Amino acid sequence: MDIDEESSVSTPVPDPSGAVSDNQTVVSAVGAISLQPTPPIVPPPIPPSIAPIPNVPRPLAPIPVNPTVLRAPTGQNGEVRASDSDSDQDEAGSSQTASVPAAEYEISEESRLARERQEKAKQDFLMKRRAMALAVPTNDMAVRARLRRLGEPITFFGEREMERRDRLRMLMAELDSKGQLERLMKAVEDEEAAGFAAQTEGPEEDIQYPFYTEGSQSLLEARVEIAKYSIVKAALRLHRAKRKKDDPDEDYDAEVDWALKQAESLVLDCSEIGDDRPLSGCSFSHDGNMLATCSLSGVAKLWSMPEVKKVCTLKGHTERATDVVFSSTGDHLATASADRTAKLWSKDGSLLRTYEGHLDRLARIGFHPSGKYLGTTSFDKTWRLWDVESGEELLLQEGHSRSVYGISFHNDGSLVASCGLDSLVRVWDLRTGRSILALEGHVKPVLAVSFSPNGYHLASGGEDNSCRIWDLRKKKSLYIIPAHSNLISQVKFEPQEGYFLVTGSYDTTAKVWSSRDFKPIKTLSGHEAKVTSLDVVGDLEIPDKRCQACLVCPTSVSLRLGMNLELPRTWTIYSFCCQCVKLVGSFSALVNCFLQ
Repeated sequence: MDIDEESSVSTPVPDPSGAVSDNQTVVSAVGAISLQPTPPIVPPPIPPSIAPIPNVPRPLAPIPVNPTVLRAPTGQNGEVRASDSDSDQDEAGSSQTASVPAAEYEISEESRLARERQEKAKQDFLMKRRAMALAVPTNDMAVRARLRRLGEPITFFGEREMERRDRLRMLMAELDSKGQLERLMKAVEDEEAAGFAAQTEGPEEDIQYPFYTEGSQSLLEARVEIAKYSIVKAALRLHRAKRKKDDPDEDYDAEVDWALKQAESLVLDCSEIGDDRPLSGCSFSHDGNMLATCSLSGVAKLWSMPEVKKVCTLKGHTERATDVVFSSTGDHLATASADRTAKLWSKDGSLLRTYEGHLDRLARIGFHPSGKYLGTTSFDKTWRLWDVESGEELLLQEGHSRSVYGISFHNDGSLVASCGLDSLVRVWDLRTGRSILALEGHVKPVLAVSFSPNGYHLASGGEDNSCRIWDLRKKKSLYIIPAHSNLISQVKFEPQEGYFLVTGSYDTTAKVWSSRDFKPIKTLSGHEAKVTSLDVVGDLEIPDKRCQACLVCPTSVSLRLGMNLELPRTWTIYSFCCQCVKLVGSFSALVNCFLQ
């Protein structure tokens, strides 16, 4: 019995719920375990039952629909563009926006004007590009005939040849933009061809309109003469270069070093008054015995060298003189002027011939190495070739988009280089009339060019203050010389062997550079005004082999009352002993009017 009671005591206490249901068993068990009183067991409160929530679906409130606001999005320059719908916009909203017609967009007056300006600028640009792509005849008679066929006046009062050609170009571009050019030209050609066929009763022929100027017979003869002359000169130059290369006694570097060393000894010799007005150009004769200068007064003067005495005065131009140059073979010289003419003079001061034909003022001029032809540049965007003896205009050459300023002939006589305010240097073949090279690199107008005696180097200088050396064999720029702090007005190679290069600038200095490594050799400083021109000449007739250099320097003083007092214009003489080389330069304080 006791064992059973102990076993019953070790059993776990049953669940309270069971104790509540069977009170007797719980009391006997408690009495058997302990006699101490135990707290009464309070059953947990039973919460009242909750009525079930009926599962009835509740209607959802309608989602408010935001009204679609139509705006005309504005792009750049006031252009109205269509905007994309937002990513969170539903299909109904996007379809509703897409269905709105474009006529409901409201464009402001400023946007409309901006769009019109943009459209007009675009049309003007397309018109100019279309006009540049059209082939327009350069012959004035062909231009007049084309204008007549288009039903336009063949000329206006005071209209020049270039203006008439530009008017035809713009007219053709306008018709081309409207799609009427081909139809109109075809109709005119068909009518003329039909009339010609009715008169001759022959087969119908197409009318050809050349876009080049037909050359004269004299130009053909001149090209043949230039070709014969250049072949001989090129052969002699190549033979001399080959002999220097193969002959062991020839030391090119030693010759260059000696010539550059002599150039470093350039010193001031004397100074002389040149003119009452600023000087604009100067040139030595081929034998070095005479010097020619020209000024803004339109007067050119001849000076004997090395006595530096005035020989004669050349008067004939009605406007300022822009350049003067001696012939490389004869005893005559030429001057250029702003009166649109060039004049040929003898050494005794008599006028031999006048070359007329340019439509604007002249800039630089140059003689062909043979001495039979004269090249002139002008602000009418052309350069021309003249027969010295007859005064006939052999060639009118276009190609520059702006005024042509500088010109230089190759020593062989086969090529000519021109430069202009379009920042471009062009090389032309005189034997064929073609532009064989267009050298691009200058970022501002180019004012001077010069061929080297070696035959393959070309120097150019301009308003970007730099001098570029071009290699004609590689067709690119070989070296860039940061020569001056102001624009370069003239560039010249030493004419015998091309050992050094001379540049003149508006920074009142002239500098000598080595043609081997293009390093500075000598700076001619101390002048008071701008350097506008220079010349370098070789002379073998001076017994003591003394070389001279002429630099013309005008000065001007501005008073506080606004008056301009111009002092006498002078040129200074530099001399040094070397291989008979003369350096000439001119200075002008008012020459900037030439570049306008």
